[in-house]
Amino acid sequence: MSGRHAQAPGAPTGGVTYAAAGVDTEAGDRAVELMKDAVRATHGPAVLGGVGGFAGLYDLSVVARYRRPLLATSTDGVGTKVAIAQAMDVHDTIGFDLVGMVVDDIVVVGAEPLFMTDYIATGRIVPERMAAVVRGIAAACAETGTALVGGETAEHPGLLGPDEYDVAGAATGIVEADDVLGPERVRAGDVVLAMASSGLHSNGYSLVRRVLEVSGWGLEREVEELGRTVGEELLEPTRLYTRACLELARAEGPAVHAYSHVTGGGLAANLARVLPAGLVADVDRAAWALPPVFELVRRLGDVPWEDLERTLNLGVGMVAVVAPEAADRAVSRLGDRGLPAWVLGTVRDDDGATGPDVVRGTKGVDGGAVRLHGAYRA
Repeated sequence: MSGRHAQAPGAPTGGVTYAAAGVDTEAGDRAVELMKDAVRATHGPAVLGGVGGFAGLYDLSVVARYRRPLLATSTDGVGTKVAIAQAMDVHDTIGFDLVGMVVDDIVVVGAEPLFMTDYIATGRIVPERMAAVVRGIAAACAETGTALVGGETAEHPGLLGPDEYDVAGAATGIVEADDVLGPERVRAGDVVLAMASSGLHSNGYSLVRRVLEVSGWGLEREVEELGRTVGEELLEPTRLYTRACLELARAEGPAVHAYSHVTGGGLAANLARVLPAGLVADVDRAAWALPPVFELVRRLGDVPWEDLERTLNLGVGMVAVVAPEAADRAVSRLGDRGLPAWVLGTVRDDDGATGPDVVRGTKGVDGGAVRLHGAYRA
């Protein structure tokens, strides 16, 4: 023992323990017991084994029906929206934001999600709180047809405060190679369709929280135009587009050319990522009215319009680029699912124009461009 005093396991000791260091393994076990039924509810026959294994197992015999199956994968978190959940002590909605940020990125390429894993880091495990977070993730997975096959809850005292946590996740989906959506399918003359967001979703919360700070508005403040408190509005879960987008792609087939998930960077930056070089999408701001929360953020913080457009989704959470003959049918199909949709603009040959209303070359993608014009409706 190199000079250390050897002691039998289980004997009394006055030394440092894991619990004294701030890690409660029994609380972690209780959290798993509280969440495991919600996790199991996402498991279909393709999921093997139960909750608590070292790795999740998924039966990939599903690939037998594909000619050339491609796996699609994505990972993300929910950013500083978790600070709102923690401040309000409401933890069962943040899982929808996580699943939306991860799974709907996979859907953009036309892939059907198969399974997902999550990771939660916290300063102190409160079993009921962690179980609420995972129940939200599981509920969103069930809504999108995604199996939640595994996860990890890690206690990090000293790194995070006792009531702080952060969440992240990763998902895998599958798509037939011939059915992959993206820039290669987009043509001049295509129509750009918007699908309404449910609110801020899960991007731009550092800006929003700063606006609240400088304005002196609290989360408990009732706002007439919102019809609820500021905190309730900011915690509105991210809308999940998974099933609607997959069903539209199946129904319209080759007429659906691309999807764009409007997350960090705003509408123009994300739409430009799915356009090929040489084409530009003309987007008319007058095609929709800004939901009240976005106008409220702009007014409270005197936020410049260009910054608002580069940061928030402004009411458009997902975009579809479709052949012109399919545009009206697509809007109708999405509406039948209770998802408001409308025409944003069209795709044309790029004339090389530049200026503050033209966005191109975003997020490292050497693709097409987006030109915003007009003014938003009041």
